[in-house]
Amino acid sequence: MDFPKLRNLIIFPVQRSGQSLLCLQDPQNISDKALFLPPPLYFIISLFDGRHSILDIQTEYMRRFGEFLFTEKIEEIIHQLDDTLFLEGEKFQEALRQKEEGFKKASFREAAFAGKSYEREPGRLKDQLLGYFTGLEGPGPLPERKEINPVRKDGALSPALSEVYSNSDSQLHPCLKKAGLSNGVKGLKGVIAPHIDFQRGGSCYAFAHQEVWRNRLPDCFMIFGTAHTPMGHPFSLTRKKFITPLGDLEVDQELVDAIQSRCPDDLFMGEGIHRSEHSIEFQCVFLRYLFPEPAPVRIVPILSGSFHEAIERGISPMELPAIRQFIEAVKESISSLGREVCYIASADLAHMGLQFGDRDGIGEYDLRILEEEDREMLKHAERMDGEGFFSSISGERDRKRICGLPAVYAMLKVMEAKEGRLLKYGQAFTPETQSVVSFASMAFY
Repeated sequence: MDFPKLRNLIIFPVQRSGQSLLCLQDPQNISDKALFLPPPLYFIISLFDGRHSILDIQTEYMRRFGEFLFTEKIEEIIHQLDDTLFLEGEKFQEALRQKEEGFKKASFREAAFAGKSYEREPGRLKDQLLGYFTGLEGPGPLPERKEINPVRKDGALSPALSEVYSNSDSQLHPCLKKAGLSNGVKGLKGVIAPHIDFQRGGSCYAFAHQEVWRNRLPDCFMIFGTAHTPMGHPFSLTRKKFITPLGDLEVDQELVDAIQSRCPDDLFMGEGIHRSEHSIEFQCVFLRYLFPEPAPVRIVPILSGSFHEAIERGISPMELPAIRQFIEAVKESISSLGREVCYIASADLAHMGLQFGDRDGIGEYDLRILEEEDREMLKHAERMDGEGFFSSISGERDRKRICGLPAVYAMLKVMEAKEGRLLKYGQAFTPETQSVVSFASMAFY
């Protein structure tokens, strides 16, 4: 392999035994391995871009570290990465084919990142999630809910609460108020939550999901995830239930079918991408923590693709038929079925720095400027101004790589809320690559 090419991987910093390392994981979950690399080794594989030959890599290493890198060492690294399925090539393609065939036959979607991005054992996972609420950066512990359980084991409301919840003009019952619940009428309509790894963004997730917990369990959660691999259509559905270590989440089949029936395009064409995409899975883990079994948590999992065409043409996404038809189909389907839906946009914000292809790294001053610009952008979302949110990004041709743009835009267009509120803003800065990912939690009422 004369011109090795690294696949598109998740890369984030970790501390192990007092040493700063970079962790590499496979976002497609073809490989179940995680590699921990010191900065010099990461520098070598960062040159595995399909354009640098082994000789080029040796030259760049000499310039950077003033030492000669033997050909045998580079070849050893190439073989190890190829065996780990982290490189483009025949081994990866065959493993991908086998994974995709297995997913097509399954009636469920496995917890692809359990044991990698979060704890697999239920007790340890609950402790991990609890820490995001109660840690120094978190919103605080969830209020006790001992006084009342709004859902019976068969999924219906307990008789004592049915009247309270169904009466749109009723005042919130004192015991519900004490339990931190809402009657769902003037309460939460949806949230934006990050999809960055839990290690860096867990406390920010907690702010959004604490708001979700304060409201009663809706008919379903419509989760607009962010696809990190190309899709043939701007949106992709799946009917497969989502498995988590804390319990399963069934798909609202009737609502999914209603959406598809109103769209001329096949919304399951890119269904295979759901198998390896983490952005919906991470929200499902939090939802099952908030609403333990046997609470009937139902979801509509929607992966959102790129809005690149709208940005390039300088037009609103609603001018593209595939996007407009899908958003109209979602709104009509929810209305016709009378569903009470809580929306979740699983979205990160800026991706900037050397790790993401910028020629210059990010410094402390850049981080302050980025926060100011992100907060201005999010003000459009607070006003429920989807077009303004899109224009603030497309106007600078998405130079900050806002990977949550389609998910947030779609939610703002579908959700009937009056206003939003920024709950938490965060940045994950990686000194080793002078790069940053920004993210936020928001709530809409």
